[in-house]
Amino acid sequence: MPAARESLLDAAYTALARRSWSTVRMVDVAAAAGVSRQTLYNEFGSKEGLARALVRREADGYLVGVERALGSHSDAREQLTATAEWTTSAARENALVRAMLTGCWSERLPSPTLSAVPSSSAVPAQRRADGPLPSPGDFVAVVRDRAVAALAGPGAAKPDTVDLARSCELVVRLALSCVAAPPGEGGVGELVRGALTPTHRILGA
Repeated sequence: MPAARESLLDAAYTALARRSWSTVRMVDVAAAAGVSRQTLYNEFGSKEGLARALVRREADGYLVGVERALGSHSDAREQLTATAEWTTSAARENALVRAMLTGCWSERLPSPTLSAVPSSSAVPAQRRADGPLPSPGDFVAVVRDRAVAALAGPGAAKPDTVDLARSCELVVRLALSCVAAPPGEGGVGELVRGALTPTHRILGA
């Protein structure tokens, strides 16, 4: 991603942390990023385009963290536990991630439509941002499928992954429930480990 675009997204994210999206001004975002307002409009087209690009970036960042969590352990249960813990921590620290995972968009946040919008942008990254944005259900499916792929390995037969897919989806949905209602002592890790033992079979565990 070009440096100017990334700087603009950083500036927009910082502005959103300080005030509601409705009061964030494009001219202030451009100034904070050290670029002209025209550069901002060239990259994003509009404030709505900037909002969609910001949401897309935060969604991608969350999924990068999922991949990192899945690769952080050799034991399948610990991989899924790390994924659940990352989900809850990312949602706690990032209001946009929390809104995307739960579907609850506060008045302070931008609320771009999840469906694709017409795009004539010459910027590939913006054309992608103008495409469909992930819903909570989309995140469940994406994280489940990535977990299955990471835990089952390449070439695993579909019948062998049915129980694994159920376990992975359970973990994702359990993590999302902890986003909405934070767990008590022991945290999400204890809940996940308890849920996966002994009734859920996980390949390689």
